[in-house]
Amino acid sequence: MRRRETQKISDILKQVVNESAYDRKLKETRLISNWEAILGPGVARSTSSIYVRNKTLFVHIESPVIRHELFMMRSRILASLNESVGGVVIHNIIFK
Repeated sequence: MRRRETQKISDILKQVVNESAYDRKLKETRLISNWEAILGPGVARSTSSIYVRNKTLFVHIESPVIRHELFMMRSRILASLNESVGGVVIHNIIFK
């Protein structure tokens, strides 16, 4: 008995990940790990905590000057982070 409709394991895994909540969580994790690559090491050193909740990225910045600069560039940062993971993962950024 041979099956004629064989599939690659990688295609099956992609389908399982896309159909489950794992895809969103993986993209959120990639987005957080891309923070330093997109904004640079200076901003990353000033960042004390970063997490995603309800499609909002929360970033704790120690320096008020850097926090204000990032607030002014919020829409560009949002677009760059979403583009880096290949989809819309977050809709808002809140700097604390």
